[in-house]
Amino acid sequence: MGNLEVLTESYANLSIADGLKKLSADFPGKVVFTTSFGLEDQAITHAILSESIPIRIATLDTGRLFQETYDVWQKTNIRYGAKIETFFPNAKEIQSFINENGPNAFYDSQDLRKECCRIRKLVPLDSILQGMEVWVTGLRKEQSGFRTEMSLFESDPGRNLIKYQPLLDWSFESTWQYIREHNVPYNVLHDKGFPSIGCAPCTRAIEPGEDFRAGRWWWEQESKKECGLHWVDGKLTPKKG
Repeated sequence: MGNLEVLTESYANLSIADGLKKLSADFPGKVVFTTSFGLEDQAITHAILSESIPIRIATLDTGRLFQETYDVWQKTNIRYGAKIETFFPNAKEIQSFINENGPNAFYDSQDLRKECCRIRKLVPLDSILQGMEVWVTGLRKEQSGFRTEMSLFESDPGRNLIKYQPLLDWSFESTWQYIREHNVPYNVLHDKGFPSIGCAPCTRAIEPGEDFRAGRWWWEQESKKECGLHWVDGKLTPKKG
């Protein structure tokens, strides 16, 4: 893995497209972008596909997504002539979890919710990231208090790779501006009060004045509202190195 401070300095002033182009050249064949088809992810997807940047794009189909998410997924494939790679949870693990705990067990306890996230997200994510050196994400500092200390480049030693967050300092408004300027397909749930979109049972629209991620796992304490995809050693804050 490269030196994170050197990488951050060399990429700091690049546009989203130029940063992704440089990344693909610096780590040829070893970069993957994971999308959940939210607004930020659609901006990155557009930059990659419209410029034909050689970066893999993959997604997790948890089996509990909104229909609107599948709709924008299909529209994206058609718009860019793409076939976004799809990874699924292990069917036997899902079957066992539901047989033992019920289909909506994630509402019953934090431990069951985390286990559902582990099966549906974390395990298939490991398959996506296997053999990669850089993981591109759509994280922004503005999305939650946990993310304000994140950096453009971070290490994920547990997965032995680097994370690159090209939209880290973008605002929600600037992300929308990019989407509109480039006529990028987006999830229509964003027009219905859903700034952050995950699995259907675990996501609701937010009320005016609520936190950006208030609609995610709304029945849990704010301090616990992450699925675990971006945690390192039990924390969301970056591991420098």
